[in-house]
Amino acid sequence: MSTPSPSNSPQDNVKPADYRDVFAVCPRQSYTQHTDPCEQAAKASLSCMDRNDYNRDKCMEFFQAYRDCKKAWLEQRREDRRAGRPTPI
Repeated sequence: MSTPSPSNSPQDNVKPADYRDVFAVCPRQSYTQHTDPCEQAAKASLSCMDRNDYNRDKCMEFFQAYRDCKKAWLEQRREDRRAGRPTPI
């Protein structure tokens, strides 16, 4: 499965992919803690580090976008559990 290249703008990666869709296309039978709807934000952060010779200060917006994405993903899962909707993991 190929994933699109990371975005050049950190704000493009703040919203996580719908985790149900991510798990649905997952080729494994079981889901693990390593399945990540915020994979694009993580890749964008690492790409930023590569472009800037691993200077963290120049990539803080990308790191914040990743943290925001993870926070939104966890909140989405919490809301689903509270509403009684089944979650894959």
